[in-house]
Amino acid sequence: MKTVVISLGGSILIPELENNRIAAYLPVLQEIAAKHRLFVVVGGGGGARDYIAIARKLGIDEGTADEIGILVTRLNATLLIAALGEAAYPKVAESHSEAKKFGESRKIVVMGGITPGQTTDAVAAVLAERVQADVFVNVTSVNGIYDKDPKSHAGAKHHKTLTPRQLLSIVSQGGLGAGSHNVLDIIAARIVERSSIPLVVLDGTRPENLSAVLLRGKGDCSIVSSTKKKVLPL
Repeated sequence: MKTVVISLGGSILIPELENNRIAAYLPVLQEIAAKHRLFVVVGGGGGARDYIAIARKLGIDEGTADEIGILVTRLNATLLIAALGEAAYPKVAESHSEAKKFGESRKIVVMGGITPGQTTDAVAAVLAERVQADVFVNVTSVNGIYDKDPKSHAGAKHHKTLTPRQLLSIVSQGGLGAGSHNVLDIIAARIVERSSIPLVVLDGTRPENLSAVLLRGKGDCSIVSSTKKKVLPL
């Protein structure tokens, strides 16, 4: 049994309340959890950005706006926990220490944001360190890491494998993009480098792709690793 930490973007899980992928992700997460210890960090997506935009228009300070965004991530996490039922620990972890403790139950542990100014990708990267994960997975809207935004650059190069240092180089140049949002932020990339935990970046718009890549080694993705040791399938 291995330990897996997944950063599941809010724009992937809940792009819109009435057009969400929660039901489609339930069997996928349960299949992974049946074989491995699983932690899921849920993002805020468009809902969080909408609330933050309103907060800014009202003249609310950035720190408070961030805290509002964190509440949205925890709301998304609560919805996922409720849908998972007995498969999940029944409370949203509000710190890395809580997540680690909840993980002792061997149920799926779900959390959202925890610190103003920090993305849920960074939260997930630190969590991967804290629980000594075997793999850190970033579920996003593209099939891996490119040198440029593949949605606006037809000739963007897809990286099947790369080192943490190469990842940092791409992130620092602002080339790691999906739309107007980076696939991974620079803080998370730095944590990937210092932890030496393999990172897998994949397209989560089709939920079944997550289990196919992780459990069967099938499907497109990018693997960031400091060694040549085989990462997938788990």
